[in-house]
Amino acid sequence: MDNKKETERAELHRTIWGIANDLRGSVDGWDFKQYVLGMLFYRYISENLDRYISKGEIEAGNKDFSYAKLSDEDALTAKDDIVKEKGFFILPSKLFGNVLTKANKDKKDLNEKLEKIFKEIEGSATGTDSEDDFKGLFDDIDVNSNKLGPTVEKRNEMLVKLMNGIASMNLGNGDYSDNSIDAFGDAYEYLMGMYASNAGKSGGEYYTPQEVSELLTKITLVGKTTVNKVYDPACGSGSLLLKFAKILGADNVRLGFYGQEINITTYNLCRINMFLHDVSYDKFNIKLGDTLTDPKHWDDEPFEAIVSNPPYSIKWEGDDNPILINDQRFSPAGVLAPKGKADLAFIMHSLSWLATNGTAAIVCFPGIMYRGGAEQKIRKYLVDNNYIDCIIQLPDNLFFGTSIATCIMVLKKGKAENKTLFIDASKECVKVTNSNKLSPENIENILKIFTERKDQIDYVSRLVKNAEIAANEYNLSVSSYVEAEDTREVIDIKVLNKEIEEIVAKENTLRTEIDKIIREIEG
Repeated sequence: MDNKKETERAELHRTIWGIANDLRGSVDGWDFKQYVLGMLFYRYISENLDRYISKGEIEAGNKDFSYAKLSDEDALTAKDDIVKEKGFFILPSKLFGNVLTKANKDKKDLNEKLEKIFKEIEGSATGTDSEDDFKGLFDDIDVNSNKLGPTVEKRNEMLVKLMNGIASMNLGNGDYSDNSIDAFGDAYEYLMGMYASNAGKSGGEYYTPQEVSELLTKITLVGKTTVNKVYDPACGSGSLLLKFAKILGADNVRLGFYGQEINITTYNLCRINMFLHDVSYDKFNIKLGDTLTDPKHWDDEPFEAIVSNPPYSIKWEGDDNPILINDQRFSPAGVLAPKGKADLAFIMHSLSWLATNGTAAIVCFPGIMYRGGAEQKIRKYLVDNNYIDCIIQLPDNLFFGTSIATCIMVLKKGKAENKTLFIDASKECVKVTNSNKLSPENIENILKIFTERKDQIDYVSRLVKNAEIAANEYNLSVSSYVEAEDTREVIDIKVLNKEIEEIVAKENTLRTEIDKIIREIEG
């Protein structure tokens, strides 16, 4: 199975690279990814709908039924029922495959057709429970953009080329159970990684490496096979949330996936990502807006599992906004995170919305662990109330766009002991080109140390009484509690002195011989 997976994945990646090369020079970077993901999504929901309806008819005894071959008029009779079940509707003639077949013969008005189809798909959900999940999903796919070509003819040629590339992807031919990989989801993640690795810091804003996502998810799931709800307050493209679906199975996240994202483009990507990973519209609730000043999930908290890789040290209103200090998420600490560094505001928000039996695992920049001022006061609140379960020092160079060694802060509300575990996992990585990566073995090693919670493992971990942390001015840096191993070579001073004596003796012998040679030359 593993070989089959790798073969399928490699084939899929080659196809994506082929599309990238075809479009190179016309559509670059972020825009390229938008078009590919948009068309991938269009193909997915087309095939998903066709498969769902056709399978139902065939099981009912209509063995030769094909929704893709049904007339639009006949299909419309079942529209309301389909929207109620699937959340959207597409006429048979507007399915990806049927549109592409016609476009390969006559592409002159493809851009107009696609624009209309995208609006119709979004419009099919208007006034229904799925409206918020489909509204604006295709906004970033501008089929009339000059980026696709200087003329309508050139744009349509590019759109046909793009659709043919998407159609060539081996995604199970409509029956995704044929694939041993999560083909649509894997295509999405590969595109995100490909973009992030080539886009520097800006690309990294949209992407948490899959290995880090897996570690965060597994930390929150120790001892659990199901959770009620998972939440990410800065969900980006949704990769962290979807790790729960991969590890547990979507059905074992009983009440669904919740997240909020401030960037509208990334918000659209997150919703698309949910669909591409076969999470239905009624199983996710992704909102647009600023989590710190305008949180959207008051009616949904608390959450049993919270995972996040929030933006590092961004600006926020802080004490410029007199309302925030009285916000029940931030007020318990008695102080707000600095205006120029919102990191601990995300920590306080997550803690506030964490269930009493829950776990939060949040990626942090190291500065918040030791800086003074308001940040020290917030750390004091967290330690004195025994909310910090563990601090894990990660290797450097794990994330796109930064080489800084980040940390993971693990929060719990129901701890049994007044101690905090510190883990130095800075060596738990493998080198991949210029970056570091967490291997499956690295992840398991970290989880083992986290789960066993031993008093001390030399140079790796230490379980520290909170009173000691308080005495150390609430410094939470792992290096303050876990001694780094001295890897310098031990030198035997007696041996060294003997070697020096031998060198000096040899030097004197050489000098004597050189002086003798010079005297002989001078005659």
